[in-house]
Amino acid sequence: MLVNETQTRHPLRRGVKRPAKHALKTDMTPMVDLGFLLISFFVFTAELSKPTVTNLNMPKEGIPSKLGKSQALTVLPGNENRIYYYEGEWEKSKPMVTNYSFSQGLGQVIRDKQNELDLLEKNAEGRSGLMLLIKPGPGASYRNVIDVLDETFINAVKKYVIVKPDREELAYINRQ
Repeated sequence: MLVNETQTRHPLRRGVKRPAKHALKTDMTPMVDLGFLLISFFVFTAELSKPTVTNLNMPKEGIPSKLGKSQALTVLPGNENRIYYYEGEWEKSKPMVTNYSFSQGLGQVIRDKQNELDLLEKNAEGRSGLMLLIKPGPGASYRNVIDVLDETFINAVKKYVIVKPDREELAYINRQ
């Protein structure tokens, strides 16, 4: 009787099959569930920024109210991001030009006027007595008006109004 050579070398391994090596398979379903749970948790618990709305009070039609000449600052937003401004009455003032720059623009003009009002002895209101008249010209964009309103809020101007510019003011803006 002939004996197989492999049978003599490993007598204990006879008839034992080796397990087949399969690729490792991971079930990702629980991981995806955990991801969605985390996303939904952060969406529900995070406080999103709430949009703010500006209250804008427009003047009533009728007889205009009197305003102290020293307290008035008129701003005329024009085209090409130029802002014309003057203090007091149009007939007695010289319009000047500025821009939206933080250090030398409209904000600085407003701060200078507020400081001037603080120094006046006859003005009991001080800087809170400043009345900002915003008169956008035909070349002013919506963004220009919003930028002027932003400067108004940044500098804590309590009294402001948006009105139509007079004919003389429009003529001056168009000439420039």
